[in-house]
Amino acid sequence: MGGHQPVLLRETLELLAPAPGETFVDATLGSAGHALEIAKRLGRDGRLIGIDRDESFLEQARKKLENCECGKSIVPGNFENLRGILEKLNVECVDGLLMDLGVSSMQLETGERGFSFLLDGPLDMRMDMEIGQPAGHYLKHLSEKSLTSILQTYGEERYARKIARAIVQARQRQPLATTSDLVNVILRAAPRRHGRIHPATRVFQALRILVNRELECLENALRNIEDALKRGARIAVISFHSLEDRIVKNAFRDKANAGVFEILTRKPVTASEEEMRDNPRSRSAKLRAAKRI
Repeated sequence: MGGHQPVLLRETLELLAPAPGETFVDATLGSAGHALEIAKRLGRDGRLIGIDRDESFLEQARKKLENCECGKSIVPGNFENLRGILEKLNVECVDGLLMDLGVSSMQLETGERGFSFLLDGPLDMRMDMEIGQPAGHYLKHLSEKSLTSILQTYGEERYARKIARAIVQARQRQPLATTSDLVNVILRAAPRRHGRIHPATRVFQALRILVNRELECLENALRNIEDALKRGARIAVISFHSLEDRIVKNAFRDKANAGVFEILTRKPVTASEEEMRDNPRSRSAKLRAAKRI
């Protein structure tokens, strides 16, 4: 399996424009692909704050960043609690903030985490293994109506009703314990068609969003995000599906209308043909940026 490639790296750096002496937050640190390039530009007097709710990334990120001159604070946490995290670090406001909302290749390539429909593993999908219920819990207890609603809302799945019914029928025979169990049920309910995405794609997306409260966390994080940004600070958010992008777009627009933000991306920035060829997961990425005014 290949290592994680940071998506839209050049475009992100151009919009965030990290400079020597500044303080930047990578609120979705992951394996520090974006953070490393930001840290290189902050210099000896700058500071990088790296946050991730998946603690399995933190040690690897520390090692990757150890040779960068800037000060570094690598901490576990959820970006919806950004203000509290900054307060603990005695930081009032920052010069730049990045949020990359994608699932890391490392998470997808670790079968026991349950994020990938291509690898067999337990139906977990939690970013923070210490918080919340795994996906299997919801598949066991949710009604057919609730499952349908979740698949429609979070997965925009056209066969939501058929798949939800198939899940309920299957669990009456035996519990769905693994990703393969779920994939087999999905394939029976919505057979694969040539040229289309895998039928499990949107179902796994919907369950992951549910398990990790992804849209709720994003809305909470953006609600008063300007309070964490200095005047002139830049914020960039990379999303990977329309539900996230809509939240970011609306939040930036509302703050621009309120005279708080200047929007730097009239339309979302997308990957070049070359990047899409080299890194297929970049195809769905959309980058939006704004400046605190």
